[in-house]
Amino acid sequence: MEDNLPVNVREYQELAKKALPKMHYDYINGGAEDEYTLRENIAAYGRILLRPRVLIDVSKIDMSTSLLGYNMPSPIIVAPTGAHKLANPEGEVATARAAAACNTIMMLSFSSSCRIEEVASSCDAIRFYQLYVYKRRDVSATLVRRAESLGFRAIVLTVDTPVLGRREADIRNKMIAPPLSNLEGLMSLDDFDDAEGGSKLERFSRETLDPSLSWKDVEWLKSITSLPILLKGIVTAEDGNE
Repeated sequence: MEDNLPVNVREYQELAKKALPKMHYDYINGGAEDEYTLRENIAAYGRILLRPRVLIDVSKIDMSTSLLGYNMPSPIIVAPTGAHKLANPEGEVATARAAAACNTIMMLSFSSSCRIEEVASSCDAIRFYQLYVYKRRDVSATLVRRAESLGFRAIVLTVDTPVLGRREADIRNKMIAPPLSNLEGLMSLDDFDDAEGGSKLERFSRETLDPSLSWKDVEWLKSITSLPILLKGIVTAEDGNE
């Protein structure tokens, strides 16, 4: 076994900073604008305090739970993050295999480096598919049909990004968006080469994602799939009551 292996997430983060090109590290590690929300999210975990109870038998710990009827050994799933090949040549295929080995759920990002078909055939992980709604509804509908036909178990609709956050690090780095394999034949990043001196990813999102996204689009999505639909990005209690 190698010496000095990382023992926590922060140490992996430091290794990634050394190993990855700055553009790619900043893309994975960064947030929008002044990154205030990113820092608050991290700080929020530090504000969670546990109230320990003593003289309780802890010789057998059961952290298992279920989501949509799928059992997991702990309440941890793989969130939909894109462009895994920026960090590993196998991309989301490797991530799916890791999820399968841990018997947990993988949410495959719409911006996956690997095609939906590649991930589906790589292992028997329980897979959900993350969806953005494009101005061209036919693109979103095609992705939903592909995921459903390949055995994905749910659609995870991202609802908090009708407009991409202004990611300043990507603008400074003139971030080149990685190829979106699942959009081949549907739309091309080559149409957005002129990034106006900034992030090509930002221009692609601005030109393709639909800022008019509303609750009526949830109804539209329900009309084109029989899969369960989860809404990703609800952060205000009033929206949860809709």
